[in-house]
Amino acid sequence: MLAASCADPRESGLGRIRCLLDPSVRERPVEWEAVFRLADHHGTSWLLYRDLSRLGDVVPSFVLATLRQRYERNVHKSLFLARELIRILDCLDAVGIEVIPYKGIVLSEVYYGDMALRQSGDIDLFVRKQDVARIKSAVRELEFTQRVPVPEDAEEDYIASGYECTFDSPAGRNLLELQWALQPRFYAVDFDMDGLFERAVNVAIVGRRVKTPSPEDLLLVLSVHAAKHVWGRLIWLCDIAQILKLGKLNWDWVQAHARTFGIERILHVTLLLANHLLATAIPAPIEKSILEDRAARAFADEIAVGMARGVSYEKQQVSYFRLMMRLREHRADRLRFLTRLTFTPGPGEWEVVRLPKPLFPLYRLVRLARLASRFARG
Repeated sequence: MLAASCADPRESGLGRIRCLLDPSVRERPVEWEAVFRLADHHGTSWLLYRDLSRLGDVVPSFVLATLRQRYERNVHKSLFLARELIRILDCLDAVGIEVIPYKGIVLSEVYYGDMALRQSGDIDLFVRKQDVARIKSAVRELEFTQRVPVPEDAEEDYIASGYECTFDSPAGRNLLELQWALQPRFYAVDFDMDGLFERAVNVAIVGRRVKTPSPEDLLLVLSVHAAKHVWGRLIWLCDIAQILKLGKLNWDWVQAHARTFGIERILHVTLLLANHLLATAIPAPIEKSILEDRAARAFADEIAVGMARGVSYEKQQVSYFRLMMRLREHRADRLRFLTRLTFTPGPGEWEVVRLPKPLFPLYRLVRLARLASRFARG
């Protein structure tokens, strides 16, 4: 509860926190180690520090010292990532490649007003499919190496069925992610990536002009990302709350595109969870359609209860894939999800067996066999 209250974007959240800390209304003292663990899990440690530092009269000094130390570490990490982002962008600009940074320090700077108020572990770039090979070559000059090398003869299939590739550098593992789609193909959310590039807006990050998704695009992107992970961390809902707080969105556009991509239910669940857990107001232009969406309301209740109980979904289990199907409002999208899940091979299949290029269609059978084995185990 304390971690969620500190994630509340409203100023009145401080009053709620003070009440939660009041020893006269508590049955037992605050278990601060448990608070730290929950804040780490939900990615809200830095928001926790921001708010508790304003309540020094009721917060133990060791708590503030611990949170301050974590915040300062994140400041250093954020500055490092900002430097690396600028280095990468300058490199790609030099060879005429346009990319769109999002999440991480860009999201923090633009929507929180402080790149250190949100944990950033890596650099995420949206890229165009046709630029992937050139970007790999360019960042190699910056000593970035692909984490899981893809055989040259499988590169085309990898890009068609996947959505990202990750890079290590001498400064850290998984430091850079290139994404040419929102999710793996089998999720059947065929987002308009060309349109995302066209609608991108200019922002300033540590004095450097960069492009990032429009608020409307980012709302849909982050809603889909949160749904993929079953909304398991509060920080993803905090991001949604900040977008709603700072931007006047074109809700006609948002609703129309959510319907086009078949993710209207996902959007509704996301906004309902932000309302339920963070007291974020449901936007008036979309409130009627959300409140009339009984399926979305039922999902939001189910997921909120699961979060409170610590329920987690393993992505390789049948229950997870069933939930992902149920979240889609159109039967055609559910069918596409099931078909693609069954027959779209990926790196897992390539690691099991290496086939020559002419026999690549047989990877679908390998995929089917691996899924059957996995589902048989439960």
